[in-house]
Amino acid sequence: MSFPIGTLPQSFFHRPAEQVAPDLIGCLLVKRQPSGELLWGVIVETEAYCQSEPACHGHRRRTPSNETLFGEPGRFYVYVSYGIHHCVNVVTGQANWANGVLLRAVAMPGEPERLAAGPALLARRFGFDRRQDGLPATPASGLWLAPRLPELAARLEAGGPAPCQGDASPLVRCSRIGLSQGQDLAWRWYLRASRCVSRRAPGDRRPGRDQAWLPPLGLD
Repeated sequence: MSFPIGTLPQSFFHRPAEQVAPDLIGCLLVKRQPSGELLWGVIVETEAYCQSEPACHGHRRRTPSNETLFGEPGRFYVYVSYGIHHCVNVVTGQANWANGVLLRAVAMPGEPERLAAGPALLARRFGFDRRQDGLPATPASGLWLAPRLPELAARLEAGGPAPCQGDASPLVRCSRIGLSQGQDLAWRWYLRASRCVSRRAPGDRRPGRDQAWLPPLGLD
């Protein structure tokens, strides 16, 4: 890293998932390797989930497998999708109320663009599995979330999330992916200028490399 790397404060996560999800765009997912080196990437796509809506894992009941989602904010909730793929969330809101943000895509420095463009690919690249379920997202745990890169923060703070049709907002806001229920909620956000998004909204074209905000991240 060319600048000091910090960590997001716990207060950041003590908010509803639909507020945290867009604010995580541009933040860093960081892992300390056994060698002491840092593996990191820029979060470019997220989805919000809340107990009040049917797509959330905790909507119907609290179980041993989703217990972390009902726990203290600022922890990783890792679940297995289709019995094969791990997916990584960060718990938000308040304890005893299922609320969290799915990390859908990360842009990796100096690595292929599609390497972490999807929840399962992201989990695989950072070595997430059920052993990390409930782990605090802090440097002490070796896996954490850090504030936005300074240049990207300045660009994002100049604009905010808006509907994806016919605007030039830095963030695209649209429906979540792969759901049988809750498709009406526009609770997915992604960085419009990133080439590392898992799936773009209809009508939103992938930017050329000369338009991307994150060179040299995610180069083929």
